[in-house]
Amino acid sequence: MSVVYINIFLAFILSFMGLLVYRSHLMSSLLCLEGMMLSLFVMMTITVLTNHFTLASMTPIILLVFAACEAALGLSLLVMISNTYGTDYVQNLNLLQC
Repeated sequence: MSVVYINIFLAFILSFMGLLVYRSHLMSSLLCLEGMMLSLFVMMTITVLTNHFTLASMTPIILLVFAACEAALGLSLLVMISNTYGTDYVQNLNLLQC
């Protein structure tokens, strides 16, 4: 395993740990999810390019499309929650309340 793969894997683990630690704010959680998706994209792209997988050359683009959809949904939820509740605390959301 090369140094590049180790660094990207550590970036993924660091983003995942940030997601576990900073889960009280929705904005912090969304940023950590974007970091995870970015590290997955870079790792997948490097793997496809170094191993010359011709059939799997579209998978990084597909992952990037899913990451963009996830970011759009996350930001729309953030705007809706901040307009409704006035804050982005995840603990203040009561899902049992109508």
